[in-house]
Amino acid sequence: MTYQWGTYLAERQWGTVREDYSAEGDAWNYFPHDHARSRVYRWGEDGLAGWCDDQQRLCFALALWNGRDPILKERLFGLTNGEGNHGEDVKELYYYEDNTPTHTYARMRYLYPQSEFPYRELIEVNAMRGRDEPEYELTDTGIFKDNRYFDIAVEYAKSAVNAVCIQITIRNCGPDAAPLWVLPTLWFRNRWSFGLEAKPGMQPVAANAVLAQHADLGDYLFSFEKTPTHLFFTENETNTEHLFNSPNASPFVKDLFHRALVNNDFAVFENKNDGTKCSPAYQLTLAAGETTTLRFCLTQVPEKMTAPAFSAQQTHFFAQDFEKVLQKQQAAADTFYTGIFEKHPGCTPFDAQTAALLHLKRRAFAGLLWSKQFYEYDVARWLEGDPGQPKPPQSRKHGRNAAWRHLRAADVILMPDTWEYPWFAAWDLAFHALALAPIDPGFAQSQLLLLTDPRYLSTEGDLPAYEWRFDDLNPPVQAWAAWQVYRQTNDRDFLQRIFDGLLPHVHYWESKEDDNGNCLFEGGFLGLDNISLFDRSQGIPGGGHLDQSDGTGWAAFQYLFMLRMALELSETQPKYGAYVQTFFRRFEQVAVALRAVEAAMGDDFQGFYFDLLNLPNGERIPLRIHSFVGLIPLFAGLSLGVEDLALVPDFEDFFKSFLQKNNVSNGCIFADNDEHPTRYLLSFIPPERLGKLLSAVFDSAEMLADYGIRSVSKRHEDGIGVKIDGQYFGLRYIPGESDSGMYGGNSNWRGPVWMPVNFLLVDTLRRYHVFYGDAFTIEVPAGSGRRLTLGEAADELTRRLHALFLPNAAGSRALYGTPDPAAHPADFQEHILFYEYFHADSGQGLGASHQTGWTALVGML
Repeated sequence: MTYQWGTYLAERQWGTVREDYSAEGDAWNYFPHDHARSRVYRWGEDGLAGWCDDQQRLCFALALWNGRDPILKERLFGLTNGEGNHGEDVKELYYYEDNTPTHTYARMRYLYPQSEFPYRELIEVNAMRGRDEPEYELTDTGIFKDNRYFDIAVEYAKSAVNAVCIQITIRNCGPDAAPLWVLPTLWFRNRWSFGLEAKPGMQPVAANAVLAQHADLGDYLFSFEKTPTHLFFTENETNTEHLFNSPNASPFVKDLFHRALVNNDFAVFENKNDGTKCSPAYQLTLAAGETTTLRFCLTQVPEKMTAPAFSAQQTHFFAQDFEKVLQKQQAAADTFYTGIFEKHPGCTPFDAQTAALLHLKRRAFAGLLWSKQFYEYDVARWLEGDPGQPKPPQSRKHGRNAAWRHLRAADVILMPDTWEYPWFAAWDLAFHALALAPIDPGFAQSQLLLLTDPRYLSTEGDLPAYEWRFDDLNPPVQAWAAWQVYRQTNDRDFLQRIFDGLLPHVHYWESKEDDNGNCLFEGGFLGLDNISLFDRSQGIPGGGHLDQSDGTGWAAFQYLFMLRMALELSETQPKYGAYVQTFFRRFEQVAVALRAVEAAMGDDFQGFYFDLLNLPNGERIPLRIHSFVGLIPLFAGLSLGVEDLALVPDFEDFFKSFLQKNNVSNGCIFADNDEHPTRYLLSFIPPERLGKLLSAVFDSAEMLADYGIRSVSKRHEDGIGVKIDGQYFGLRYIPGESDSGMYGGNSNWRGPVWMPVNFLLVDTLRRYHVFYGDAFTIEVPAGSGRRLTLGEAADELTRRLHALFLPNAAGSRALYGTPDPAAHPADFQEHILFYEYFHADSGQGLGASHQTGWTALVGML
């Protein structure tokens, strides 16, 4: 099966930068949730449990109405960045349960309350809460009390490349009978209004079938097993009368289904038998505990077959073959994942045979695959506007992303999640590709290559960071991720393409992030948002400049893995040998610069590295914070055997000459044996400093938590800060959501456990263990007397990260904290959510509740 169709429909298109045509760049308020049902999107579509083609021309999703809500449930609801007391936040219960790489089988579950959905209550209560209070969640409203909700499972099973079976299973979990309208909705994305295509259309061709015709996509038959209560048609057009007090050209607008059901007025549909949006609508009443099933097919019509004949064939298909296809693809998905878990080294850790761990990994992959979204954004056209549409304000030509006119995206991309971050981010995507590699290495490779494509990469070599600000800077983890993916595929063509593609970005880092040319790098927030005393992306206090520990560490990290890739490529292509020596020299120059900084600082402060504030008067102030900023230089470590050096004879000679001229333990190269070395470690950190640093990392009073490594040390519970020009800048350890408004109030790097950097630490410990072996041990936890090798320490950290998700002896999961059983669905603990980050003291999941992008890395541990 190909990738042409899949679960590529976003859960949120409203409130995105792409849809923002305001003068102020206020994306959340320019296109709010309340407009989404009535207003046509320009750059994409959204829907509940959706399905679409890989260019999002034809879309399918679920709409629901419980007879009490003020609106149809067509998309997931959540708070905007300004409405949430900790930033944007989806307020729904839904779970991604299964998916395969080519989406031959996919299943998700949505829990729909039977009482009126508390839209206003969620907004108002969260508005009254401060940053020091928890978020007010849907379960806090009591709406799931007595299990008064519908459990709705949506399954997709491909019967052919361009044919999918859709099954919707609805169970009334409550104690009483309850009404429900179900509207499985098919529609064309509106591109005709923007001059991009001829208008497509739909019309019924049989009692239970609709023909959808598109000039480029072809003809598709949407057929349904059960005769609906109504068959609705309308147009995917903006309701200008409702939104802008301007008369509609036709009553058949995007939100007509909503108006018909909520107002109980169906007369307008009597003579409407075509359109660009349709739905067979089912009015149901389910008894307590009752389950019902609705089945549909979306299939490309063969060229030589008439639609009515094909419709008759589909009727036979429902009776004879639908269940067979569903069972076949379910079984195929089981077989696929069984093979992955048995054979792939990245998915077979020491306890991989436990059912709970395998279940966790499969759910991680499911969430990752459901987060693949079609993403379109042509920045030049966005800046200039479309023919026949209002011109965008002049201010935008000098505002957000104005320098990225070359960027033209129209691709299926692994997003951080489908609601809170329905757009790509450069460093997130590298982790997503790595997490996907065990099950779909080809697509993982394509994702790493994507941002180096001329449609994305700037002429200066900058990778687009994220749509809110493409010119921001993310950590350069792509070379490391590419090497990890290559190790699983041995695809040299990919390795060469990604190496060549990343070279401009390496040069960009050197030219833009080392302003002083001293091999000490800046970079600004670098993905760690508010982890510093002040906003590192804005003006530096005192008018100075900041040499960043993490910026410098990331640069060296990038150099080492570019070196490693060049070594591999030079085995068959000698021209890459020159790059090996180049990247070694650059790494060594960073090492020399760091040694000079350490000498200026004096005390190494338990092995941590620190940002260095350089003031105009010559004063240099180390910001002595124990945090992941001070651990990033540890990641820049690479173990090479003598056989690796031999791949490039010129480099081998240079390397030996370098060692003869310099002390082996010079803070740059370490050998496993002074007389006859067989392996070298390229690293900034000598053994004694490594021991000090890891002692702090694995100290429960410092960085070590029960469920991973904290982003900021617990030693800063009482705060730490500096005074510059009479102004105090400080932070304190906060295990959960931050109390800082820096980065919009949804940045939380002052204590919580984050999966990507924890994963990198696990990988780093294993790399160092390859060099040090069993001879080098550390206490874990510090002071316990229990000494572990670095590999065993990595295993211990893995165990703690798994413990976030796996059920404990009582059957509960740390990521859910201590939920009130009466307020939650009965099977709440059976499901797994992959949160953005985790409370460092309790393990409770926080932030984006479905960020199965980089949190899916737990499936690789």
